[in-house]
Amino acid sequence: MADLNEICAEVVNEVDDAFACSVVDLNTGLLLGVSHNIPYFTQTYLDAVAAAAVDMFRGKTITTVEKLLTNQRGSEVSKSIKEVQMTTDKTYHFMAILPGKEDYLVVLVTGRKANLGMGWMSLRNAMPKLAEACP
Repeated sequence: MADLNEICAEVVNEVDDAFACSVVDLNTGLLLGVSHNIPYFTQTYLDAVAAAAVDMFRGKTITTVEKLLTNQRGSEVSKSIKEVQMTTDKTYHFMAILPGKEDYLVVLVTGRKANLGMGWMSLRNAMPKLAEACP
C-alpha cells in the first residue's frame, strides 16, 4: 500500500500546473501527508494553510451555522461541508472530505492554468487510495 505522501505526489504529477496536495486531519489540524513543488512552502506555511482549511470545514462560524440549522430543522446538522473549490488571483484550491473518513480532508492547489475538471477528476480518483492509507 502506498503512503499518503506518495499518493499526494501522484496527484501533483498528474495535474498540469499543480503545486501541492495534502491530507489534513480536521480534528487536530495536522498534516498527515503532503507533496509540493514550491520551495517557499515551508512547514510553517503548510501548517497555516492546514489551519485555514480546518477553519473552513469545522471552524466556529461553520459550527454556529450548523447549530442554527439544527435548531431550525429539528434534526442534527454537523460536519455538513463536504467539498469546497476556491479561486484566488493565481490559484485554484480543491478540497474534499475523504470517503468513509469524515475527519480527513484532501487539498489540491494548482495554478490558474490547470483544467478544473482535471483537478477534480485526479483528486476524486485518488480519494479512495488516500482514505485507505489514512490511520
